[in-house]
Amino acid sequence: MVVLSVPAEVTVILLDIEGTTTPIAFVKDILFPYVKENVKEYLQTHWEEEECQQDVNLLRKQAEEDSHLDGAVPIPAASGSGVDDPRWMIQAVVDNVYWQMSLDRKTTALKQLQGHMWRAAFKAGHMKAEFFEDVVPAVRKWREAGMKVYVYSSGSVEAQKLLFGHSTEGDILELVDGHFDTKIGHKVESESYRKIASSIGCSTNNILFLTDVSREAGAAEEADVHVAVVVRPGNAGLTDDEKTHFSLITSFSELCLPSSA
Repeated sequence: MVVLSVPAEVTVILLDIEGTTTPIAFVKDILFPYVKENVKEYLQTHWEEEECQQDVNLLRKQAEEDSHLDGAVPIPAASGSGVDDPRWMIQAVVDNVYWQMSLDRKTTALKQLQGHMWRAAFKAGHMKAEFFEDVVPAVRKWREAGMKVYVYSSGSVEAQKLLFGHSTEGDILELVDGHFDTKIGHKVESESYRKIASSIGCSTNNILFLTDVSREAGAAEEADVHVAVVVRPGNAGLTDDEKTHFSLITSFSELCLPSSA
Protein backbone atom coordinates (compact mmCIF):
# COMPACT_ATOMS: atom_id res chain seq x y z
CA MET A 1 0.00 0.00 0.00
CA VAL A 2 1.17 3.51 -0.84
CA VAL A 3 1.74 5.66 2.23
CA LEU A 4 1.71 9.44 2.03
CA SER A 5 3.14 11.22 5.03
CA VAL A 6 1.15 14.27 6.06
CA PRO A 7 3.46 17.27 6.67
CA ALA A 8 3.96 18.09 10.35
CA GLU A 9 2.50 21.59 10.00
CA VAL A 10 -0.88 20.28 8.79
CA THR A 11 -3.66 20.68 11.36
CA VAL A 12 -6.65 20.86 9.00
CA ILE A 13 -7.85 18.40 6.37
CA LEU A 14 -10.11 19.92 3.72
CA LEU A 15 -12.26 17.48 1.76
CA ASP A 16 -13.89 17.64 -1.64
CA ILE A 17 -17.01 15.44 -1.90
CA GLU A 18 -17.78 14.17 -5.40
CA GLY A 19 -15.10 11.69 -6.48
CA THR A 20 -13.25 12.08 -3.16
CA THR A 21 -15.54 11.03 -0.30
CA THR A 22 -18.48 10.01 -2.45
CA PRO A 23 -18.62 8.05 -5.72
CA ILE A 24 -19.20 10.24 -8.76
CA ALA A 25 -21.81 7.66 -9.79
CA PHE A 26 -23.94 8.52 -6.73
CA VAL A 27 -24.01 12.18 -7.71
CA LYS A 28 -24.45 11.64 -11.44
CA ASP A 29 -26.73 8.59 -11.38
CA ILE A 30 -28.87 9.31 -8.30
CA LEU A 31 -28.77 12.91 -7.07
CA PHE A 32 -28.98 14.80 -10.37
CA PRO A 33 -31.47 12.44 -12.08
CA TYR A 34 -33.70 12.77 -9.00
CA VAL A 35 -33.91 16.52 -9.59
CA LYS A 36 -34.74 16.12 -13.28
CA GLU A 37 -37.38 13.49 -12.62
CA ASN A 38 -39.04 15.30 -9.73
CA VAL A 39 -38.58 19.06 -10.23
CA LYS A 40 -42.00 19.61 -11.81
CA GLU A 41 -43.85 17.68 -9.11
CA TYR A 42 -41.79 19.41 -6.39
CA LEU A 43 -42.66 22.86 -7.74
CA GLN A 44 -46.33 21.95 -8.07
CA THR A 45 -46.41 20.69 -4.47
CA HIS A 46 -44.49 23.57 -2.88
CA TRP A 47 -45.34 26.45 -5.24
CA GLU A 48 -47.25 28.55 -2.70
CA GLU A 49 -44.55 28.22 -0.02
CA GLU A 50 -42.24 31.16 0.67
CA GLU A 51 -39.06 29.10 0.33
CA CYS A 52 -40.11 27.83 -3.09
CA GLN A 53 -40.94 31.34 -4.29
CA GLN A 54 -37.54 32.52 -3.07
CA ASP A 55 -35.93 29.74 -5.10
CA VAL A 56 -37.95 30.75 -8.17
CA ASN A 57 -37.04 34.43 -7.75
CA LEU A 58 -33.35 33.53 -7.54
CA LEU A 59 -33.66 31.37 -10.66
CA ARG A 60 -35.43 34.25 -12.43
CA LYS A 61 -32.58 36.65 -11.58
CA GLN A 62 -30.08 34.10 -12.87
CA ALA A 63 -32.12 33.72 -16.07
CA GLU A 64 -31.91 37.47 -16.59
CA GLU A 65 -28.13 37.34 -16.20
CA ASP A 66 -28.00 34.43 -18.65
CA SER A 67 -30.21 36.09 -21.28
CA HIS A 68 -27.22 36.73 -23.57
CA LEU A 69 -26.21 33.07 -23.68
CA ASP A 70 -27.09 30.80 -26.59
CA GLY A 71 -30.18 28.75 -25.84
CA ALA A 72 -30.88 30.56 -22.56
CA VAL A 73 -34.31 29.79 -21.14
CA PRO A 74 -36.17 32.82 -19.70
CA ILE A 75 -38.36 32.82 -16.59
CA PRO A 76 -40.79 35.73 -17.07
CA ALA A 77 -41.96 37.86 -14.17
CA ALA A 78 -45.26 36.81 -12.65
CA SER A 79 -47.37 39.53 -14.23
CA GLY A 80 -49.28 40.17 -17.41
CA SER A 81 -51.69 38.09 -19.41
CA GLY A 82 -51.42 34.38 -18.79
CA VAL A 83 -48.14 34.36 -16.88
CA ASP A 84 -49.78 34.22 -13.45
CA ASP A 85 -51.05 30.73 -14.24
CA PRO A 86 -48.83 28.55 -12.00
CA ARG A 87 -48.76 25.75 -14.58
CA TRP A 88 -47.28 28.10 -17.18
CA MET A 89 -44.74 29.55 -14.77
CA ILE A 90 -43.77 26.16 -13.35
CA GLN A 91 -43.04 24.86 -16.84
CA ALA A 92 -40.79 27.88 -17.51
CA VAL A 93 -38.83 27.13 -14.31
CA VAL A 94 -38.60 23.42 -15.19
CA ASP A 95 -37.30 24.25 -18.67
CA ASN A 96 -34.71 26.61 -17.19
CA VAL A 97 -33.54 24.00 -14.65
CA TYR A 98 -33.22 21.40 -17.43
CA TRP A 99 -31.18 23.85 -19.52
CA GLN A 100 -28.84 24.74 -16.67
CA MET A 101 -28.33 21.09 -15.73
CA SER A 102 -27.66 20.12 -19.37
CA LEU A 103 -24.69 22.52 -19.25
CA ASP A 104 -23.59 21.36 -15.78
CA ARG A 105 -24.09 24.88 -14.47
CA LYS A 106 -23.15 25.46 -10.83
CA THR A 107 -25.14 28.64 -10.21
CA THR A 108 -26.20 29.45 -6.67
CA ALA A 109 -29.83 29.58 -7.82
CA LEU A 110 -29.74 26.08 -9.26
CA LYS A 111 -27.80 24.67 -6.32
CA GLN A 112 -30.30 26.17 -3.87
CA LEU A 113 -33.32 24.55 -5.53
CA GLN A 114 -31.50 21.23 -5.88
CA GLY A 115 -30.52 21.37 -2.21
CA HIS A 116 -34.11 21.94 -1.11
CA MET A 117 -35.31 19.05 -3.27
CA TRP A 118 -32.63 16.73 -1.89
CA ARG A 119 -33.50 17.81 1.65
CA ALA A 120 -37.09 16.70 1.12
CA ALA A 121 -35.93 13.40 -0.39
CA PHE A 122 -33.36 12.63 2.33
CA LYS A 123 -35.74 13.51 5.16
CA ALA A 124 -38.46 11.37 3.62
CA GLY A 125 -35.99 8.46 3.50
CA HIS A 126 -36.11 8.23 -0.30
CA MET A 127 -32.30 8.21 -0.54
CA LYS A 128 -29.14 7.94 1.52
CA ALA A 129 -25.72 9.35 0.68
CA GLU A 130 -22.96 6.90 -0.21
CA PHE A 131 -19.39 7.22 1.02
CA PHE A 132 -16.33 5.18 0.07
CA GLU A 133 -15.72 2.60 2.80
CA ASP A 134 -12.37 4.10 3.84
CA VAL A 135 -13.77 7.60 4.44
CA VAL A 136 -15.54 7.44 7.81
CA PRO A 137 -12.91 5.32 9.62
CA ALA A 138 -10.16 7.65 8.37
CA VAL A 139 -12.00 10.83 9.38
CA ARG A 140 -12.62 9.40 12.85
CA LYS A 141 -8.91 8.60 13.14
CA TRP A 142 -7.91 12.11 12.03
CA ARG A 143 -10.19 13.74 14.56
CA GLU A 144 -8.92 11.48 17.34
CA ALA A 145 -5.42 12.65 16.39
CA GLY A 146 -6.49 16.26 16.86
CA MET A 147 -7.04 17.21 13.23
CA LYS A 148 -9.83 19.54 12.17
CA VAL A 149 -11.89 18.35 9.20
CA TYR A 150 -13.70 20.70 6.82
CA VAL A 151 -15.60 20.16 3.57
CA TYR A 152 -15.31 22.33 0.43
CA SER A 153 -17.67 21.45 -2.40
CA SER A 154 -19.41 23.16 -5.29
CA GLY A 155 -22.62 21.77 -3.81
CA SER A 156 -24.31 24.13 -1.34
CA VAL A 157 -23.49 23.92 2.36
CA GLU A 158 -27.05 22.75 2.92
CA ALA A 159 -26.64 19.94 0.41
CA GLN A 160 -23.33 18.95 2.03
CA LYS A 161 -24.98 18.71 5.44
CA LEU A 162 -27.74 16.56 3.97
CA LEU A 163 -25.17 14.10 2.61
CA PHE A 164 -23.33 13.80 5.91
CA GLY A 165 -26.53 13.80 7.94
CA HIS A 166 -28.34 11.10 5.94
CA SER A 167 -25.70 8.61 4.84
CA THR A 168 -25.41 4.85 4.61
CA GLU A 169 -23.09 5.27 7.63
CA GLY A 170 -25.81 7.11 9.56
CA ASP A 171 -25.59 10.74 10.70
CA ILE A 172 -21.88 11.63 10.48
CA LEU A 173 -22.24 15.42 10.56
CA GLU A 174 -20.46 15.47 13.91
CA LEU A 175 -17.25 14.43 12.13
CA VAL A 176 -17.08 17.71 10.19
CA ASP A 177 -15.95 20.96 11.80
CA GLY A 178 -17.36 23.19 9.06
CA HIS A 179 -18.48 23.53 5.46
CA PHE A 180 -17.59 25.76 2.52
CA ASP A 181 -19.23 26.12 -0.89
CA THR A 182 -18.70 28.40 -3.88
CA LYS A 183 -20.03 31.39 -1.94
CA ILE A 184 -16.47 31.70 -0.60
CA GLY A 185 -15.12 31.43 -4.15
CA HIS A 186 -14.73 28.96 -6.99
CA LYS A 187 -12.64 25.87 -6.39
CA VAL A 188 -10.28 26.57 -9.30
CA GLU A 189 -9.31 29.99 -7.89
CA SER A 190 -6.41 30.13 -5.45
CA GLU A 191 -7.93 33.06 -3.55
CA SER A 192 -10.74 30.76 -2.38
CA TYR A 193 -8.26 28.69 -0.37
CA ARG A 194 -6.78 31.79 1.26
CA LYS A 195 -10.27 32.84 2.29
CA ILE A 196 -10.95 29.39 3.73
CA ALA A 197 -7.73 29.48 5.76
CA SER A 198 -8.64 32.94 7.04
CA SER A 199 -12.13 31.76 7.97
CA ILE A 200 -10.76 28.74 9.84
CA GLY A 201 -8.10 30.87 11.51
CA CYS A 202 -5.01 29.08 10.25
CA SER A 203 -2.30 29.50 7.65
CA THR A 204 -2.80 27.99 4.19
CA ASN A 205 0.16 25.66 4.76
CA ASN A 206 -1.66 24.22 7.79
CA ILE A 207 -4.22 22.73 5.37
CA LEU A 208 -4.14 19.48 3.40
CA PHE A 209 -6.73 19.51 0.59
CA LEU A 210 -7.97 16.20 -0.82
CA THR A 211 -9.63 16.39 -4.24
CA ASP A 212 -9.98 14.34 -7.41
CA VAL A 213 -9.78 17.39 -9.69
CA SER A 214 -6.29 18.46 -10.78
CA ARG A 215 -7.33 22.07 -11.54
CA GLU A 216 -8.61 22.45 -7.98
CA ALA A 217 -5.42 20.88 -6.66
CA GLY A 218 -3.35 23.33 -8.70
CA ALA A 219 -5.31 26.33 -7.42
CA ALA A 220 -4.87 25.17 -3.84
CA GLU A 221 -1.14 24.68 -4.37
CA GLU A 222 -0.84 28.24 -5.66
CA ALA A 223 -2.20 29.36 -2.28
CA ASP A 224 0.46 27.29 -0.46
CA VAL A 225 -2.03 24.61 0.56
CA HIS A 226 -0.78 21.01 0.74
CA VAL A 227 -2.57 18.78 -1.77
CA ALA A 228 -3.17 15.13 -2.51
CA VAL A 229 -5.17 14.02 -5.54
CA VAL A 230 -7.57 11.17 -4.82
CA VAL A 231 -7.80 8.48 -7.49
CA ARG A 232 -11.14 6.64 -7.29
CA PRO A 233 -13.12 4.33 -9.58
CA GLY A 234 -15.08 6.41 -12.08
CA ASN A 235 -12.99 9.55 -11.68
CA ALA A 236 -11.55 11.40 -14.66
CA GLY A 237 -8.10 10.21 -15.67
CA LEU A 238 -4.96 12.20 -14.98
CA THR A 239 -2.27 13.15 -17.47
CA ASP A 240 1.24 11.79 -17.05
CA ASP A 241 2.38 15.25 -15.96
CA GLU A 242 -0.36 15.41 -13.31
CA LYS A 243 0.54 11.95 -12.04
CA THR A 244 4.14 13.06 -11.69
CA HIS A 245 3.43 16.47 -10.19
CA PHE A 246 0.80 15.65 -7.56
CA SER A 247 0.88 13.25 -4.63
CA LEU A 248 -1.70 10.55 -5.36
CA ILE A 249 -3.75 8.36 -3.03
CA THR A 250 -6.44 5.77 -3.77
CA SER A 251 -7.74 5.56 -0.19
CA PHE A 252 -7.79 7.86 2.84
CA SER A 253 -6.13 5.03 4.75
CA GLU A 254 -2.94 5.77 2.80
CA LEU A 255 -2.44 9.05 4.66
CA CYS A 256 0.04 8.78 7.52
CA LEU A 257 -0.42 11.51 10.11
CA PRO A 258 2.57 13.08 11.88
CA SER A 259 3.08 11.46 15.28
CA SER A 260 2.82 14.85 16.97
CA ALA A 261 -0.68 15.48 15.59
